[in-house]
Amino acid sequence: MLGDVEHLSVSPVFVGRSRESAVLAEALGRADTGLPQALLIGGEAGVGKTRLLEEFLTSACAAGAVTATGGCLEVGAEGLPYAPLVTALRRLHRALGSELEQAADGHESRLARLLPDFGEAAPEANDEYGRARLFEHTARLFERLAADRTLVLAVEDLHWSDRSTRELLAYLIRTLHRARVVVVATYRTDDLHRRHPVRPFLAELERMRTVQRLELPRLARAEVEQQLAGILGTAAPDRELVSRIYRRSEGNPFFVEELACCATEGCDVGLSESLRDILLVRVEALPERAQTVVRVAAEGGSSVEYGLLAAVLALPEDDLIEALRAAVGANILVPDPEGEGYRFRHALVREAVVDDLLPGERSRINRRYADALEADPALVRCDVRAARLASYWYHAHDPARALPAVLHAGREARRRNAFAEQLRMLERALELWDDVPDQVLLGLRAYDYADESYPPCSCDPGTCDDDCERLRFADVLAEATVAARRAGDRDRGLRFIKMALRQVDERTDPHRAAWFWLQRGRAVRYYNGTFGRPELEHARALVEGGRATAVQADVLSRIAADGMLTCPTRTHIEVAEGAAAIAREVGARTVELHALLTLGTLRCDFGETEAGLAGLREVCAGAAELDDPDLHCRAVNNLASLLEQLGRSEEAVQVAREGLELSRRYGMIRYNGAMMTGNLAEPLISLGHHEEAARLLAETDDPPADTVNDDFLERLRGELALLRDDPAEAGRHLVGARNRANTAQPQKLLPAADLALRLAARTGRFADARAELLAAAGDGFPVGFEQYAWPLLVHGVAAEADSRGLPAADPGRAEVLAQVRAAAAPLSRAVPLYQGWALLLDAELARAEGRDTPDNWLPALEVLRSIGRPYPLASALLRAAEAHAAAGAREEAGALLREAEAVGRIRDDVRLLREVALFAERARLAVDGGATRLAAAAARTAEDPVAALGLTARERDVLRLLALGRTNRQIAEELYISPKTASVHVSNILAKLGVGGRGEAAAVAHRMRLFPGDGVAVVGGV
Repeated sequence: MLGDVEHLSVSPVFVGRSRESAVLAEALGRADTGLPQALLIGGEAGVGKTRLLEEFLTSACAAGAVTATGGCLEVGAEGLPYAPLVTALRRLHRALGSELEQAADGHESRLARLLPDFGEAAPEANDEYGRARLFEHTARLFERLAADRTLVLAVEDLHWSDRSTRELLAYLIRTLHRARVVVVATYRTDDLHRRHPVRPFLAELERMRTVQRLELPRLARAEVEQQLAGILGTAAPDRELVSRIYRRSEGNPFFVEELACCATEGCDVGLSESLRDILLVRVEALPERAQTVVRVAAEGGSSVEYGLLAAVLALPEDDLIEALRAAVGANILVPDPEGEGYRFRHALVREAVVDDLLPGERSRINRRYADALEADPALVRCDVRAARLASYWYHAHDPARALPAVLHAGREARRRNAFAEQLRMLERALELWDDVPDQVLLGLRAYDYADESYPPCSCDPGTCDDDCERLRFADVLAEATVAARRAGDRDRGLRFIKMALRQVDERTDPHRAAWFWLQRGRAVRYYNGTFGRPELEHARALVEGGRATAVQADVLSRIAADGMLTCPTRTHIEVAEGAAAIAREVGARTVELHALLTLGTLRCDFGETEAGLAGLREVCAGAAELDDPDLHCRAVNNLASLLEQLGRSEEAVQVAREGLELSRRYGMIRYNGAMMTGNLAEPLISLGHHEEAARLLAETDDPPADTVNDDFLERLRGELALLRDDPAEAGRHLVGARNRANTAQPQKLLPAADLALRLAARTGRFADARAELLAAAGDGFPVGFEQYAWPLLVHGVAAEADSRGLPAADPGRAEVLAQVRAAAAPLSRAVPLYQGWALLLDAELARAEGRDTPDNWLPALEVLRSIGRPYPLASALLRAAEAHAAAGAREEAGALLREAEAVGRIRDDVRLLREVALFAERARLAVDGGATRLAAAAARTAEDPVAALGLTARERDVLRLLALGRTNRQIAEELYISPKTASVHVSNILAKLGVGGRGEAAAVAHRMRLFPGDGVAVVGGV
């Protein structure tokens, strides 16, 4: 592996940098233990970043690590994506051979988009999730490579990086949590102006705990003297020479080397202090032919292939070799380790040479490069050819030749899922368009569009002519719009849409205009509070009643999907059916399947359960046939979610497991993994498999910043905390869930409100519980959200029942219960789970109104037992046991309590088991479960529930005796206080509880089960 470590410095000694070297060595040591590390090394040009990296890589190799280095190219900002990662992987391939191929096994065709050495890239949809899939496969590749060794990935010149490289690098740093990987990146601080795109990127990385940032200072005078001693080969260099070079270099190691070489080679830099003169002086000392070679090489890019250079210069081969030997001998050019080519030893020299070129000279050299490359494309690698050619023609200032080249480079970038670089090329095409002659524009052909529904022309079917196939300005805007969306650049996308809507005539080309309105709706969906509905309706008005097109189907499909997520009606079913029919007619298969997916979900919402589920399964099969990752994952996700909502948790677990594996296989785990994980964890929680659910949620505890649906995971973590009877932890997760939710969709709002309601009731904050209930249910619920509505109503009414007897909670209860009844009336009871919740609500309403009887609970129990889920069955069994005990049916109460204990144990519900234990002790009922005995023991040591009422420890003791019917004198005697003090405590308790007498205070204590060990025989509604 030592062959991969480049040495570009002329200094034979490595001076200073002991602190930085120690930091790098420590990072390597931590990575050896399985803790990935990332280091960002900054400094001005020439300060020694590369030399420090070389020394570190050498020591890492000696320690047994595998190293790979790649450098960002200046041409990378113009459409050449992933350059440093491609270079690093190529070097790994050379070093590891079959090991790299084995690590990529099964994903070669997808990784080929990054490294063509893997073969031909598999054809797949270049959708907005293609980049996520590529990133995920790349991360898994590095994980496998680092399974039994430490891997060091070095990226140089980050200040030149393209956006796709930065995003992939950040993805690797975020996601390689348990891999033996060290990522080191260098960048120039003096190039990072205030608006440089790398500045926010570095700031984002610095916030991560695994990232360290090092800034290299210049060398001190003593260190410069050591460096000169090594270069000059003398132990004591001339002090005057040291002082002069230190003064002129100001401690910059590269300038020290340049000045030392000038001194030893007899070059005279005169009195000039300019940096440019220091860098050019040795170039100007070369023979004239070698200077010409250096000037042409400087304009060719960060590195230039020998064959291309020879074609551009057209020199006799012997003369060219002689000139190159002179440049290499002067340490200005060095052989490129990546192939038969050359690069400048330091980028500063190249920049100085480029700046020294005359204006017309630059464009002439670029034209010669472009002509040579067009004449023989094999002169450069296929993966860089398009971007290089586009750059040469653009800088040759030839719009007619540059426009086709940049369009082709944009298509190549899209093929590699480098959407930011595609966008850069398309912006360049838009810039060039007006300067291109008409005859050239007429010859440009339209190409395949990334969006299936984009209308290539406005003609009726069968009436197209050759003119329909030519490329128009609006077509480039359409492609740029899609590229901006996929690159996550919403503002630029909106700018392109605005330009297009000024270009496209809605009267003569309504379908193309509708397509742009549809894109505008997608762009503003979560930003202006309208969810894009006005844009969707405008698009619908443009295509309604017209000929069938893919864009018409897409508009209708998205309107139906928006209704499904917010407030579905039967009209949305008709809209989805129409969208599917139109898409089928015009052959837009992907649009058709998306519409059918929405249709299946809507049918389930309106009671056509089996038909809806069958439709979803058909969509899953169709998406697999198309090999459309986004559609396939979305279909499986919806199917798993619906099965859980319908109470079919076992089936939901099976489908969700398949979905999670599917997401991993497609490489989309970091995009939709949160939803997939949540859709598996939720039914696991329902079935009582808490350990597996907690493990799943822990694995996604540190998601990428752009992960959606992590509010879902936070809420599920809150559910688990509540089951562990840890209200404080549950509250923290609830706050996190609400802060992370990015939409007001009922599927996010309602379950969060339910969790908040239960948390408030559990901690005695009944007013807050009521407020949550009324805020969520005050205006009723949309159709299709019964899975959230029924539990919320039951829990809200249960809180009202538990707070009976509290004067602060009693006023207004009748109105609240009336609102609950009104909200429940239109809800579906079409599936057993909904019917069980509805019957449970009837029983809780009776309990809240003080008419609790055993008969109220029996219908709910009958239905809930048939479903097979432990919740809400366990809670219903406990309430039924209380009702039977209050009615004197102790034998039935005991049987119900034992069943509640068994079901609660399945669900591992700590709080419910504790309530079972407390009630069993209070009512003198026998429950034999070991879990109940443990719960009873835990109840005696648990945090005092009286704390929520604001009572002091002494007031708690007084309330306990008051609840047992003791008089003030008896309380005083038992607590060894005076009767007057006892009376004061009783008065304080009555005031804090908001009750009017001792009997009401005792009722509150009994109802809230505050003193379980006192043998109080009063139960239920006392």
